[in-house]
Amino acid sequence: QVHLVESGGGLVQAGGSLRLSCTTSGRTYAMGWFRQAPGKEREFVVAINWSLGSTYYGDSVKGRFTISRDNARSTVFLQMNNLKPEDTAVYYCAARLKPGPYNLPRSYDYWGQGTQVTVSS
Repeated sequence: QVHLVESGGGLVQAGGSLRLSCTTSGRTYAMGWFRQAPGKEREFVVAINWSLGSTYYGDSVKGRFTISRDNARSTVFLQMNNLKPEDTAVYYCAARLKPGPYNLPRSYDYWGQGTQVTVSS
Protein backbone atom coordinates (compact mmCIF):
# COMPACT_ATOMS: atom_id res chain seq x y z
CA GLN A 1 0.00 0.00 0.00
CA VAL A 2 1.30 3.42 -0.98
CA HIS A 3 0.01 6.61 0.59
CA LEU A 4 0.22 9.95 -1.16
CA VAL A 5 0.02 13.28 0.62
CA GLU A 6 -0.47 16.43 -1.43
CA SER A 7 -0.04 20.05 -0.49
CA GLY A 8 0.33 23.47 -2.06
CA GLY A 9 -3.01 24.31 -3.62
CA GLY A 10 -4.69 27.67 -3.21
CA LEU A 11 -6.06 30.78 -4.84
CA VAL A 12 -3.95 32.79 -7.25
CA GLN A 13 -4.53 35.48 -9.85
CA ALA A 14 -4.11 34.77 -13.53
CA GLY A 15 -0.46 34.94 -14.51
CA GLY A 16 0.64 33.86 -11.05
CA SER A 17 2.40 30.72 -9.85
CA LEU A 18 1.82 27.86 -7.44
CA ARG A 19 3.85 24.81 -6.47
CA LEU A 20 2.21 21.54 -5.54
CA SER A 21 3.95 18.78 -3.64
CA CYS A 22 3.20 15.08 -3.34
CA THR A 23 5.02 12.83 -0.91
CA THR A 24 4.84 9.08 -1.30
CA SER A 25 5.19 6.52 1.49
CA GLY A 26 6.63 3.85 -0.78
CA ARG A 27 8.68 3.22 -3.90
CA THR A 28 6.83 3.61 -7.19
CA TYR A 29 7.56 3.28 -10.90
CA ALA A 30 6.15 6.67 -11.86
CA MET A 31 4.19 9.58 -10.47
CA GLY A 32 1.62 11.71 -12.21
CA TRP A 33 -0.61 14.70 -11.75
CA PHE A 34 -4.17 14.84 -13.01
CA ARG A 35 -6.80 17.50 -12.58
CA GLN A 36 -10.56 17.57 -12.62
CA ALA A 37 -12.79 20.60 -13.00
CA PRO A 38 -16.49 20.51 -12.08
CA GLY A 39 -18.50 18.65 -14.70
CA LYS A 40 -15.42 17.54 -16.62
CA GLU A 41 -13.46 14.33 -16.91
CA ARG A 42 -10.19 13.83 -15.12
CA GLU A 43 -7.43 15.30 -17.29
CA PHE A 44 -3.80 14.25 -17.53
CA VAL A 45 -1.39 17.03 -16.57
CA VAL A 46 2.10 15.58 -16.26
CA ALA A 47 4.01 12.46 -15.23
CA ILE A 48 7.55 11.50 -14.30
CA ASN A 49 9.36 8.20 -14.33
CA TRP A 50 10.80 7.94 -10.85
CA SER A 51 14.13 6.27 -11.63
CA LEU A 52 14.88 7.72 -15.09
CA GLY A 53 13.45 11.17 -14.53
CA SER A 54 11.70 11.08 -17.90
CA THR A 55 8.81 13.53 -18.04
CA TYR A 56 5.57 13.63 -20.00
CA TYR A 57 3.33 16.69 -20.29
CA GLY A 58 -0.24 17.28 -21.34
CA ASP A 59 -0.60 19.67 -24.26
CA SER A 60 -2.49 22.28 -22.25
CA VAL A 61 0.35 22.79 -19.75
CA LYS A 62 3.49 22.45 -21.87
CA GLY A 63 5.82 25.38 -21.38
CA ARG A 64 4.03 26.52 -18.21
CA PHE A 65 4.19 23.58 -15.79
CA THR A 66 7.28 21.67 -14.67
CA ILE A 67 7.45 18.43 -12.73
CA SER A 68 10.49 17.48 -10.68
CA ARG A 69 11.39 14.96 -8.00
CA ASP A 70 13.41 14.79 -4.83
CA ASN A 71 14.48 11.19 -4.29
CA ALA A 72 15.71 11.77 -0.74
CA ARG A 73 12.34 13.20 0.31
CA SER A 74 10.23 10.81 -1.83
CA THR A 75 8.47 13.88 -3.12
CA VAL A 76 7.47 15.17 -6.52
CA PHE A 77 6.80 18.82 -7.21
CA LEU A 78 4.60 20.49 -9.77
CA GLN A 79 5.66 24.04 -10.48
CA MET A 80 2.83 25.89 -12.21
CA ASN A 81 3.62 29.21 -13.84
CA ASN A 82 1.57 31.63 -15.90
CA LEU A 83 -1.61 30.15 -14.50
CA LYS A 84 -4.87 30.69 -16.35
CA PRO A 85 -8.48 30.57 -15.14
CA GLU A 86 -8.94 27.36 -17.13
CA ASP A 87 -6.33 25.72 -14.90
CA THR A 88 -8.83 25.88 -12.05
CA ALA A 89 -9.49 22.34 -10.84
CA VAL A 90 -8.83 19.82 -8.13
CA TYR A 91 -5.34 18.46 -8.71
CA TYR A 92 -4.64 14.84 -7.87
CA CYS A 93 -1.31 13.16 -7.39
CA ALA A 94 -1.15 9.54 -8.55
CA ALA A 95 1.36 6.71 -8.37
CA ARG A 96 1.85 3.65 -10.53
CA LEU A 97 3.84 0.53 -9.85
CA LYS A 98 4.54 -0.66 -13.40
CA PRO A 99 4.90 0.62 -16.99
CA GLY A 100 1.91 1.68 -19.08
CA PRO A 101 0.27 4.72 -20.69
CA TYR A 102 1.20 7.80 -18.68
CA ASN A 103 -1.88 9.78 -19.59
CA LEU A 104 -4.60 7.34 -18.53
CA PRO A 105 -6.03 7.46 -15.00
CA ARG A 106 -6.67 3.72 -15.06
CA SER A 107 -2.91 3.13 -15.34
CA TYR A 108 -2.36 4.44 -11.83
CA ASP A 109 -2.64 2.36 -8.70
CA TYR A 110 -2.82 4.96 -5.93
CA TRP A 111 -4.26 8.43 -5.63
CA GLY A 112 -3.93 11.37 -3.29
CA GLN A 113 -6.86 13.18 -1.74
CA GLY A 114 -6.66 16.10 -4.15
CA THR A 115 -5.86 19.76 -3.65
CA GLN A 116 -7.87 22.69 -4.98
CA VAL A 117 -6.25 25.18 -7.34
CA THR A 118 -8.29 28.26 -8.18
CA VAL A 119 -7.10 30.87 -10.67
CA SER A 120 -9.02 34.13 -10.73
CA SER A 121 -9.20 36.35 -13.79
